[in-house]
Order: sequence, then C-alpha cells, then structure tokens
Amino acid sequence: MELSYCTNVHPAEDVAGIVRQLDEHAGPVRIAAGLDRLGVGLWLPADAAAVLADDPAARLLLADVLERNGLELRTVNAFPFRGFHDDVVKLAVYRPDWTTPDRLRYTLDVARALAALLPPGASGSISTLPLGWRTGWDAAADAAAEDALSRLVAGLRDIERSTGRTVRVGIEPEPGCILDDVADVVAWLGARPHLTADGLLGLCLDTCHLAVSFADPADAVAAATAAGVRVVKVQASVALEVPDPADPRTTDALAPFAEERYVHQVREARGIRSADDLPEVLDAAEPWPVDAPWRVHVHIPLHARPAPPLRATTEVLRAAVDAVLAAPHGDEAHLDVETYTWSVLPAALQPPTLVDGIAAELRWVRETLPYALARDVPPPPAPARPDVDAVRAASLPLERSR
Repeated sequence: MELSYCTNVHPAEDVAGIVRQLDEHAGPVRIAAGLDRLGVGLWLPADAAAVLADDPAARLLLADVLERNGLELRTVNAFPFRGFHDDVVKLAVYRPDWTTPDRLRYTLDVARALAALLPPGASGSISTLPLGWRTGWDAAADAAAEDALSRLVAGLRDIERSTGRTVRVGIEPEPGCILDDVADVVAWLGARPHLTADGLLGLCLDTCHLAVSFADPADAVAAATAAGVRVVKVQASVALEVPDPADPRTTDALAPFAEERYVHQVREARGIRSADDLPEVLDAAEPWPVDAPWRVHVHIPLHARPAPPLRATTEVLRAAVDAVLAAPHGDEAHLDVETYTWSVLPAALQPPTLVDGIAAELRWVRETLPYALARDVPPPPAPARPDVDAVRAASLPLERSR
C-alpha cells in the first residue's frame, strides 16, 4: 500500500491555496515524520479541479510544488464538493449528489487532473460519496445515479486510453447515506456488475465509518470480494467509542465532541437506536439504551487515546488493513490517513501544531502497520519523482461532460 495523508484537513478552495498548504503543511509534515518522500491525498474542491483539468500551466505549478517538497500524489478525496471548512458544513457535504451533472463533471475533472500528475507508472484513486444523503431518495434518483456512474466509468476508460494512466474511483459508505455501510455498497454495485466489470469503480473503505457501522472488517471485505467489488482505497481513520454508556461520566465526556461544523452520526451496537448527529443523543427526550456500546462518527487521531470512559476504535483500522491486504489487489489499494477534524477536536486531543499531529499519525502507521506499506521502513533513498516533464506536456484531450 502507498501511504499518504489527506489534505482535506486544510482549507483551500483554489490552486493557489493548495500550493500554499503543500508548502506550509505537507512539506513540513514530511520532514517531521522523518520521511524521504510522502504521499498526499489531495482534496480538490470543484473550482480547483476544473482549473487543473483544463490548464497544463496550473498542473505544472502543482507538480513543481509536489517535487520541491518531496511529495507524491496518487489519490484524491472528491467527496466534499466545496466549502468543507465553512463555519457550518453538516449535510451540505453530501451535495451535489450522484443524481446531478455537477457531481459527474467534478469527478471527471478530478480524474483528468490526477492522471496528469501521477508519478511514472503509478495508478490513481479517487474517493466519492455513497450516492447521496438518504432523505428524499427514490427509484428515479437511483436510476439517475446509476446512469451517472455508468458515464463516470466510460470517462475513466477514455482517460486510460488517452493518457495511459489508470484512475479508479471508490464509493465511500457513510452512516445516514443511501449506501450507509459496506454491505449497502456491495449490494448496490453487486446488482450492477457492468459498473465494476473492469475494476475502475469499487469501494473506498473508511475505517471510521466501518467502525461506526459495527461491521466485522474481515466479513465486509470478503463480501466485497465475493461480489467482484475491488477495494481501491482505504481511508485510515478511527472512530470514538463509548464501551459502557451506563458510566455516569458518558454525557460529560461526549459533550465536547458535539460541535457546529460537521455531522457526527451515532450508532449503538445492537442497532436499536441511531442518530444523525451527536446532539440528538445528548439531548434525547428518551434516553438511549446503555447496555451495549455506542460509536460516534468523529475522526480521532490515529495515535490518540481518548480519556475514559471513551476509547478509539484502533483495532478496526488494523483489522481492516489486514483484510484488504488479503483481498485481490489489496496491496495496490492506497492507504490515506484522513483525520480532518483537528480544528474541532477538544483541547485534550490537540497537538502543539497541526504539523506535529499529522506527523505523529504517520509515524504511528509506519510503526504499527509496517507490513502494509509498499516501501521498506525507512523508505529507499531515491524513489521515483513526479514526471514533471510529462505534466508540462500534458493536455489530456478527453472532452469534459458538460
């Protein structure tokens, strides 16, 4: 697996902002983590993706900043469309959904940009939302999403033919969405084998979301494999767990995680109750059952250990990586550290600086999961650099879907 960290933790809506975040954060993170080279899983907002898809000069600018900071680009987060660091994001992160032309156009823009920026001989991956939020979804929406994803796969084939670069897209299940968990993705894609036949559309396994669903990692990955659904990306992330909700400290311990920017879905182990956001649990008129664990969609730093009565679902991440490695092409999946919540975490989980926190996560992965990484630890001294000359010459003739 190729290791990277996801830059959706940094606010940037244009190419200039992305360049700044790589200079000011990603490059220093690489140094602080003790790495000769570091992967970055870029978040490309829609406007920046459109520029990078069409403008070779913008791609060259990005290739140059990657090279001078010792960075490599293999994967992109194309789940949030824009505004991921607005004061209030909540359910807006699921719009536009896969029924809309905007979502298709955006994802193909990302794919075209990524294909031009990949290191020589590398393939790329993109994570995307699980169709959309569940409210108001009907058979017509389902058909529209299927048609859009068919067009996406066709577009990915065109990119492969015109550039020689393979870019795969992984659907990322999330609690509360149409495809709420891995089983939903497997069922939906398994019923549409034309979408997965060539391996260009598959599964992005977010291990925080997986933990919140209380699914067994090995069973989830085995089901995907049996249905012909390839795991193209693993988002290394950890959820918050309440092992014993009857503990009288529970409410006070959870309260600092109820914040205004992001949704924090909650599930309890037996499936009796669910909530779309943490305040619904803390302020519930009817108390939640306390005889089984709860899990909360809060991305906890991988190396962090929340104070009792809370804990982190680190074991789910480790089991998921093991399961993916045992699956076909599992070692080719990208492993992207995705803790985007640093700005809203309680003070007790805050590092001295953001660079320190991300570097600590990367060191934890290298120390805990060294067998999963494509490169030896420490990395070899002279890995391949981005093909800047190819980026300079690239024009990517694929027509955009307008």
